[in-house]
Amino acid sequence: MMDSLLVANRGEIACRIFRTARRLGIRTIAVYSEIDADMPFVKEADEAHLIGPPAARESYLDGRKILDAARKSNAAAIHPGYGFLSENAGFAEAVIETGLVWIGAPPKAIRAMGLKDAAKRLMHNAGVAVTPGYMGDDQDGAHLAAEAGKIGYPVLIKAVAGGGGKGMRKVDAPDAFADALASCRREAQASFGDERVLLEKYIANPRHIEVQIFGDVHGGIVHLFERDCSLQRRHQKVIEEAPAPGMDEATRRAVCAAAVEAARAVDYVGAGTIEFVADASEGLRADRVWFMEMNTRLQVEHPVTEAITGEDLVEWQLRIAAGEGLPKPQGEIAISGWAMEARLYAENPASGFLPSTGPIRHLRLPVNIRIDSGVGQGNTVSPFYDPMLAKLIAHEPSRKRCAAKLADACRKVQVWPIKTNAGFLARLLADADFNAGTLDTGLIERHGDRLIPDSTLEDPVICAAARALVPGDMSDPWTALTGFRLAAEADHRVAVRIGDTVCRIDAAKVAHDEIDIAMIDGEQVIFADGEGWAFRPPDSSHAASRDDGEESVLPAPMPGLIVAIDVKNGDTVRKGRKLVTLEAMKMEHTLRAPFDGVVSGLPKPGAQVHEGDVLAVVEKEE
Repeated sequence: MMDSLLVANRGEIACRIFRTARRLGIRTIAVYSEIDADMPFVKEADEAHLIGPPAARESYLDGRKILDAARKSNAAAIHPGYGFLSENAGFAEAVIETGLVWIGAPPKAIRAMGLKDAAKRLMHNAGVAVTPGYMGDDQDGAHLAAEAGKIGYPVLIKAVAGGGGKGMRKVDAPDAFADALASCRREAQASFGDERVLLEKYIANPRHIEVQIFGDVHGGIVHLFERDCSLQRRHQKVIEEAPAPGMDEATRRAVCAAAVEAARAVDYVGAGTIEFVADASEGLRADRVWFMEMNTRLQVEHPVTEAITGEDLVEWQLRIAAGEGLPKPQGEIAISGWAMEARLYAENPASGFLPSTGPIRHLRLPVNIRIDSGVGQGNTVSPFYDPMLAKLIAHEPSRKRCAAKLADACRKVQVWPIKTNAGFLARLLADADFNAGTLDTGLIERHGDRLIPDSTLEDPVICAAARALVPGDMSDPWTALTGFRLAAEADHRVAVRIGDTVCRIDAAKVAHDEIDIAMIDGEQVIFADGEGWAFRPPDSSHAASRDDGEESVLPAPMPGLIVAIDVKNGDTVRKGRKLVTLEAMKMEHTLRAPFDGVVSGLPKPGAQVHEGDVLAVVEKEE
């Protein structure tokens, strides 16, 4: 076993790897960018080295700087985590050539499986069924449009070097293909430095099933069963579980065997995930499951596999990289219970899930489940990296109990002032279709109305806030002076401003038992069901925002780069017309006209904008 380990990553995965390394007596080394200096992973390492400014290209994606840090710290091995350089074959080769131990797949396997089109051709030749589509080298737009027509709409455009839902678009009709292709290429180039795409037939009721595999340097390959990652939003995973609901033993054996064959085809070593798409219109069947891609690294959702198998997958990685054989043979790996993981993000579901950045002044996470987190109270969520705050993992004997436990944990999340998806996660875990196991990758989109309710505040929240503003005992006329009049019934109605809404309610009502109130930097905040609201008495000094319906100012929801402008100042636009496209956190966000009108105030293409900057003004025509 190596005596020291540098983790070429940040956040929760760095903390996760350090935890296992410490248990094994391995010295831990962190690398960090300037903006990450105070993050928990830096403090948890035995030593840490600054590698550059906040931009990932100048820090976590700069292999030379990471290797310099490895030399300075006398590291014996490098673990890339996931994302960043984890599937960069050139970096893996550089690590190995330097004489360090690479905790990852062989560079040859990374190259073989790193491009989706080449990987699918390889799997097809190995006898593994692949999704129907186009994987050719001709990237001319007209040719791709013609191939999409042959496949039949709807189709998926996918970046060949993609992952995490970036550079992926579903196209429903031919007239939408050109715009979707252009957007997909821009996002792919920004995220992976490669704008090439492939096309796949869109499966109407798709399930995302993946199998965890491990290989060792002695030729051994095993699987650790499947995970279901079908709950997705914009092709990004939201909740993962293991095992897959509705998977019978015969289908499990077939899918896992196909995964082992896929790994064997590239002489795989280390941790990997074989991803499949399944047509779930008639349930999970072995003849309706197709190879989609292979991830040659540890996955974000690996904790659910650890929970049902009782294995530490990071320890497996370290032992295999040190030349040991597989820790267990296939016959000794078994499923125990059910596990689910929810990804807690700094994002606002009510605003289209736009990332929420800024300082975390208050953070309270549940204590009765496993939490893999990379942030603490006082840290800042920056626009430079993925806004995941933590992973919440529950493990119970049954799927029903597991979902209930995880939903309860999400309701107890308290984060302020940034917004999170905790309330959304709780509602998703309580969704009737999800609990019935009738899920596919379109569930979130179909049930958006009930998963992301309107902003109407419920009485328990208003009541709790109102009662907090009233001093003393409401039943005592000498302390509860609200509405006090001789020979008349007391008026206990209290006005309270929650956000920008002024509410009036009878404060004598009993507040909800699960509602907590905290004083945060002089501001009263109420927490309930994973959500948070600031409240105070109404005051005339707080100016209400003007909303006369005649003009709409569209601000930048977060810092980013203007990558496309589809109109000109003075143009007359229709409601829903695409105006400006902003790239932030490697994702594109489109601003559209809120109503018919004339557009003005447009920025310049390529402009770097700050949160709140005006990107467009739409004024109704007289």
